[in-house]
Amino acid sequence: MDNVTHTLTGLALANAGLNRKTRFATAALLIGSNLPDIDILWSGGGARYLEYHRGVTHSIVGAAGLAVLLGAAFYYFGKRAAPPKKGRPALNTRWMFLVCGIALGVHVLMDFTNAYGVRLFLPFSSRWYAWDIMFIIDPLLLVILIGGIAVPALFRLISEEVGASKPGFRRGAIVSLTMMVLLWGLRDVAHRRVLEQLDSHVYGGEKPVRIGAFPTPANALDSDVDMERPRIFFKPDPSPALDAAEKTRTGQIFLDFARFPWANVAETDKGYDVTIRDLRFYSPNEKTPGFVTDIVLDKDLHVLSESFGFAARKRTTFD
Repeated sequence: MDNVTHTLTGLALANAGLNRKTRFATAALLIGSNLPDIDILWSGGGARYLEYHRGVTHSIVGAAGLAVLLGAAFYYFGKRAAPPKKGRPALNTRWMFLVCGIALGVHVLMDFTNAYGVRLFLPFSSRWYAWDIMFIIDPLLLVILIGGIAVPALFRLISEEVGASKPGFRRGAIVSLTMMVLLWGLRDVAHRRVLEQLDSHVYGGEKPVRIGAFPTPANALDSDVDMERPRIFFKPDPSPALDAAEKTRTGQIFLDFARFPWANVAETDKGYDVTIRDLRFYSPNEKTPGFVTDIVLDKDLHVLSESFGFAARKRTTFD
């Protein structure tokens, strides 16, 4: 998910009651809810992004290690901080480490819900896992999480105007988190229904070998499937140019990531232009394709350039 969603989820967890368990719980939840994305520091651009983003920091081992480091940091500085104000919770070591574990675990869980997925068992296995029920930036989930903060804040303002006691944020946070879990359940049911529809259909006189369904912001529930007008992508004919492109560094990284790769080989005056897309992120209505790698070869199949981009092609050449 995007970092705004992660941050709002961390804040909801804090307001739901975890901020009462130990000092610095809110700060730990806000930092921990975003900490796995620290891998952006060494991911870089181009194919390196696919190779390292959502890597070990998004695995079970990596998230557990980050939780321990984050908890230790808050413990170290918390012991040296001034005593908390009256009525505020003191630093509780057990709860601090538990809160950090919750923050890191929820981040990995939320990234698992979308089509991009996570590599849960790094460094032992590089296999990707994804639930495929949420879009990476999900507008409905953002509305739910923002509402869990905005509605209680509005009631607090009204209470100030009429002189009544101000309500807290706990109830709104619990409602928003509950609605998030219910949304996951609803999306899972809809997703399974679409998969059953796809699996029961015949395409070009043949049954599908593998199927997948992926939500978009406009169709988050996967409910609108036109079974009568499928767009068929035929496998490219085997060719030395395609084999050479797939053996490049960018090609290998991309094929390790892509679950539904589709390649196109175009012959040019100088050689060959090999384009490989991941159909998980392809939409015929988009002006520019998403998640595309482009390998340019000369007539002798020597690599002239190799690039990866999310939308418009951004060429990165490896020596």
